[in-house]
Amino acid sequence: MRFDEAYSGKVFIMSGSDFDKAKAVIYGMPMDWTVSFRPGSRFGPGRIREASIGLEEYSPYMDKHLEEVAFFDAGDIPLPFGNPARSLEMIQEYIGKLLEQDKFPIGLGGEHLVTWPIIQAIHKKYPDMALIHIDAHADLREEYEGEPLSHSTPVRKICELIGPENVYSFGIRSGMREEFQYAKESGMHMSKFHVSEPLREMLPALSGRNVYVTIDIDVLDPAFAPGTGTAEAGGITSNELLEAIQLISKSDIHVIGADLVEVAPAYDHSEKTAIAASKFVREMLLGWVE
Repeated sequence: MRFDEAYSGKVFIMSGSDFDKAKAVIYGMPMDWTVSFRPGSRFGPGRIREASIGLEEYSPYMDKHLEEVAFFDAGDIPLPFGNPARSLEMIQEYIGKLLEQDKFPIGLGGEHLVTWPIIQAIHKKYPDMALIHIDAHADLREEYEGEPLSHSTPVRKICELIGPENVYSFGIRSGMREEFQYAKESGMHMSKFHVSEPLREMLPALSGRNVYVTIDIDVLDPAFAPGTGTAEAGGITSNELLEAIQLISKSDIHVIGADLVEVAPAYDHSEKTAIAASKFVREMLLGWVE
């Protein structure tokens, strides 16, 4: 995919048409090849873009307007259907090219496994990086039913690459006993059930660091985000996730990229999931892109 051509489909609201002038690039990863329950997150990027049209361009949370951020919507990476290994290679190559041009990447998923190749690419540029992971699921399995390429495994892979002590997970309320044991014994930082308050307490430890942020929409309670593949009862509210995004924006960490994954629109005829996701992306653009 060429970056210097405007995306011909629907774009995120207020997206600019000049890639070269953009500080941030939105891109989609329409992949759900390894999901363990309900498929359909490959349609998430498109629905998030469509829902964004209903947003106000001004954020009262950030007191900023989207016209104040130069960003470009590059569309979806044309991933080969049903081929996870090649899809991950393509995502890693794509992010590498964005980073070569000093762009801030904002990815739309797609299943959560897509975060793994992003981190592989970003780690090459920022070997001292840390990860903030906001999710209902630990994603710390080594494999799922014998398959190491699974949306249940990305955070474990990331721990092994950047060191578990550099991984900070929030909102976790689902996983195998062994995953929680690994988190406890490995030195990674896991906060169960809640996001904003433990994040507020943890951010000083990340002061001045290069941090990538990945958000799985299923951290929200299904009442707020039913449109996801593996919904988990007992989640946080949309307001708490907005507060978390604001906390990160007000901190002095250096956000080096972000993604929002696992929106599966077929399970939410009200579209509240895509509507919420588009608002989170707006806040990420306004709060995290320098």
